[in-house]
Amino acid sequence: MQTTDLPDINTEYELPSEAVQKYQFDGYLVLPEVADTDTVRQYHQVIKQTALEHNTQEQSLEERDTYGKAFLQITNLWEKNADVKTFVLAKRFAGIAARLMGVDNVCLYHDQALFKEPGGGHTPWHQDGYYWPIDARQTITMWMPLVDVSEGMGTLKFASGSHQDGYLNDLPISNESHQVFEEYINEKGYSIQSSGNLQAGDASFHNGWTLHAAPGNNSDTLREAFTIIYYADGLTIREPRNENQQLDLETWFPGQIPGEKAVSRLNPIL
Repeated sequence: MQTTDLPDINTEYELPSEAVQKYQFDGYLVLPEVADTDTVRQYHQVIKQTALEHNTQEQSLEERDTYGKAFLQITNLWEKNADVKTFVLAKRFAGIAARLMGVDNVCLYHDQALFKEPGGGHTPWHQDGYYWPIDARQTITMWMPLVDVSEGMGTLKFASGSHQDGYLNDLPISNESHQVFEEYINEKGYSIQSSGNLQAGDASFHNGWTLHAAPGNNSDTLREAFTIIYYADGLTIREPRNENQQLDLETWFPGQIPGEKAVSRLNPIL
């Protein structure tokens, strides 16, 4: 139940077949006005307030490691506020995710605010699927700025087509992952494409195996981005291959074990 009178975000987004084909070929897609300006403006403050209320990062930028400098990360806001829940569970966003993946239904994996502070560091090259104990080929992340953002504030860049290679290396987000994957991208000759400047409510979508990164925030403005991760309904939980996947299993699929269908209380079908 919403606590305020916020806009409906369950209407269908017009998504041409060429866009679906481009996503499946490149492993990413940038779409305009996934949410209109007024909708984002009205949800922006409640998302930001909820994120900052639950932020646990107390170290200064200088004291943090590379991962910590990249962004403030606050997860599962949909459980913490009814209005944020309305935003996260929106059928408009889930519908785009399902059509891009070519599936009938998607489940929520989790949401997260990724706020890159002024002067915040770059986000190293990485694969999201490294962290997930499910088939990352059947996952997709929506990355939406809640404010207008320039490339210099840290919008994403992608190695086009890299998702086709699947799992590449057991590396978390780090200086090492940046170096290893940058060399890999150069060796394979992948084209690096930037999201560029985005308006609030535009969004990029990328596959769980797509190599991606982001520059640091060179502005004096907080880069406020919100992500929602989906997976195809029917996926089976896999045996964790690293400590981070084990942590994700315990966090996002509570009470479940490898071999079971991924259907915990935290993963509604959307």
